[in-house]
Amino acid sequence: MPTHAQSASAGRVVLDAGDISRALTRISHEILERNKGAEDLLLLGLQTRGVPLAERIATNIAEVEGATVATGSLDVTMYRDDLRSHPTRAPHRTQVPDGAVDGKTVVLVDDVLFSGRTIRAALDALSDIGRPAAVRLAVLVDRGHRELPIRADHVGKNLPTARTERVSLHLVETDGEDEVRIVGSASGSKGGEA
Repeated sequence: MPTHAQSASAGRVVLDAGDISRALTRISHEILERNKGAEDLLLLGLQTRGVPLAERIATNIAEVEGATVATGSLDVTMYRDDLRSHPTRAPHRTQVPDGAVDGKTVVLVDDVLFSGRTIRAALDALSDIGRPAAVRLAVLVDRGHRELPIRADHVGKNLPTARTERVSLHLVETDGEDEVRIVGSASGSKGGEA
C-alpha cells in the first residue's frame, strides 16, 4: 500500500481545501433551507471521513443559525453486503445522542457516493437505532456508477469518473490535509467510496 506522500502525489487534484470548505458551506445552507432551520435535526457522519464532515457542517450551521445541531457517528461495517469478500474490516464506534433519532430529521453525511451500498447499509443500521421522521443524504463527492436506487439530497461536487478511476479524499482531521484527487487506478488509494 502506498504511503501518504505517494498517494498524495498520484492523480490530479479536483478539490482543494478552499473548494471543500465552500462545498460544505453550501451543503450546510441547503440543509437549513430544506429543514426550515436547525430544529429536530441530527447529523450522522458515516465512519470514518463522514464524521469530520458532519462536524464541520454542524459548525457551519451553528454559525448561521446560532443553534447547536446534534451530531453523531454511524458505523455500517456489520451491515455491509460485501463482508464475505472483504471480511477483515475493523468496526468503528457508533455514537448517537440519547433519543436523538426518533422523530428527527436525520442527515447521513458521507465523503464519496459511489455504488450506494454503504448508504444502503447505513439505512439498515439506522433502522436498528430508531425511527427518524425523515432521512436525507449529504455527500462531499458524488462520482456516479450507482448500483442501487440511491440519490444524495445534498452534493458538494458531482465528479464524473471512469469505473477504473478512484476518488482519493483526504481531510485534515484524518489525513493532515484537505483535498480530493482522481487517481487513475482503483488500487491503493485512500478515501471512502459508498
